Amino acid sequence: MSSVGLKERLVSEGISLDDTAIIRLESFASLLHEWNGIHSLTGAKTIDAIYDNIIDSLYPLTFIAAPETLLDVGTGAGFPGLVLSIAMPNTEVTLAEPLKKRVSFLKYAALDLGLGNVTVAPKRVEHITHAPFGLISSRAVTNTKLLLDLTKHLSDTKTAYLFYKGSRVFDEIDAVEHQLDYDIVQKNQRNYLYIKARN
Repeated sequence: MSSVGLKERLVSEGISLDDTAIIRLESFASLLHEWNGIHSLTGAKTIDAIYDNIIDSLYPLTFIAAPETLLDVGTGAGFPGLVLSIAMPNTEVTLAEPLKKRVSFLKYAALDLGLGNVTVAPKRVEHITHAPFGLISSRAVTNTKLLLDLTKHLSDTKTAYLFYKGSRVFDEIDAVEHQLDYDIVQKNQRNYLYIKARN
């Protein structure tokens, strides 16, 4: 198990969650660790590495407000969408994930953890129909311009975006034609790109 507990790590990062959420996150980490041994869902092979990914997923909660609705594009093994859904129980969360074994895990985890605010959409984001979301998130799926294009039909002027990026984020922003109102929050090797709603 981890040498430093998840609760202590969350506190040290300034991420404030209630005990119910923390217990669920610990259960999620155990569940993913167990499934990962069989299905190879993520490169995070230890509980400690899974905790790293949980912290990475949740850190934006230190600088954004919880939306009413969230779409996570390409959720994979649950980062960041499923983790965010645990931390934001009043947000309706849709997880877009086309790969079957990951869909199976996400559905099982949502059921096992009692996440009534989660819907798993087993398809590519361009095939999803839904009213515009309050926030659209994605981690390591594709470049910023393509993500904005792929989710155009799921957004409006009130939609904000949260993309978990690496060092290429600055070049990607330059490639977007229209003017964006955005912040880039840097943490370790991560650049969190937060594109604000347009009204």
